[in-house]
Amino acid sequence: MVDRVYNFSAGPATLPIDVLEQASQDIKNFKETGIGLIEMSHRSKEFMAVAENTESLLRELMEIPDNYKVLFLQGGASSQFFMIPMNLLGNGEKATYLNTGTWSKKAIKEAKLFGEIEVAYSSEEQTFNKVPEQGEYSISDDSEYLYFVSNNTIYGTQFPTFPDTDKLLISDMSSDILSRKIDVSKFGLIFAGAQKNMGPAGVTVVIIREDLMEKTPENTPTMLKYKTHADKDSMFNTPPCFAIYGVGEVLKWLKKQGGVEAMEKRNIAKAALLYDCIDSTDYYRGHAEVGSRSIMNISFNLPSADLEAQFIAEAAKIGLMGLKGHRSIGGCRASIYNAFPTEGVEKLVAFMKEFEAAN
Repeated sequence: MVDRVYNFSAGPATLPIDVLEQASQDIKNFKETGIGLIEMSHRSKEFMAVAENTESLLRELMEIPDNYKVLFLQGGASSQFFMIPMNLLGNGEKATYLNTGTWSKKAIKEAKLFGEIEVAYSSEEQTFNKVPEQGEYSISDDSEYLYFVSNNTIYGTQFPTFPDTDKLLISDMSSDILSRKIDVSKFGLIFAGAQKNMGPAGVTVVIIREDLMEKTPENTPTMLKYKTHADKDSMFNTPPCFAIYGVGEVLKWLKKQGGVEAMEKRNIAKAALLYDCIDSTDYYRGHAEVGSRSIMNISFNLPSADLEAQFIAEAAKIGLMGLKGHRSIGGCRASIYNAFPTEGVEKLVAFMKEFEAAN
């Protein structure tokens, strides 16, 4: 077996080695039951305990209020692009969206199938290199909710603070959930695909305030109603069992690290190492404006596309993998989620300095 590399991929992303080692045992024989985790009935007492513990840990770590439901759904985060307006927009109702990247743009397209969508802000003309400040957009009085993506994986931007409004807030937190402390009570709905910061691919976590489930139109398909899954504790149909288990194991690991507050400090320090390297020279150029920089995904460029290709290839030879930028903007990208070790960032920074000196 080769040594593990440093995986800078944006998702599916690196997982804690402790979680991978535990999963390798539980897949074959879960808690000495003689049955592997991935072949166990989702209605067995053993798996029900896994699901309950996963939800309990998430509630504890995020301090989720009692009047919110936690759902474990399938279909990826992209399914939430249509489930949210399908459930929360009645006939003729309006919602406001902030367009700060690829995933918000896709969400806007889907939402327009169900209601009037007001795009109050867009940074598309600037290649999504920033998120808006509070005064850069306005929300119509008749808007039902404000939708935004908290962290933009492709472009390396992040809301440093959340919109301050009396409107219902809905956020896609797929790439920065659990990376910093948030006040869940300020949101009506939060969702996140697990495969970036929470666990393996296959499950999307939805945190929804209970009263909002009463807004769902009667003609909404059963499987696409939040209440369907809330009423059955995410067991209306066979859930993504292994992915739920994986999230639970990552949450156990996160708690051992000191919880979200400790992880936030570590994430800020990791990002600072890389941004300091980028800012110390004209050779590397960060994509995001300084005030909009992400601590999870750092997109940057070198002087030419040829140098970027060479950089990515040489980095891979020394175990720095997944640094190729998204195809929509090219360049390079380092995704440094919760489970990514500080040592990997330090090794990347050292390589960046060596590469600049040699080229």
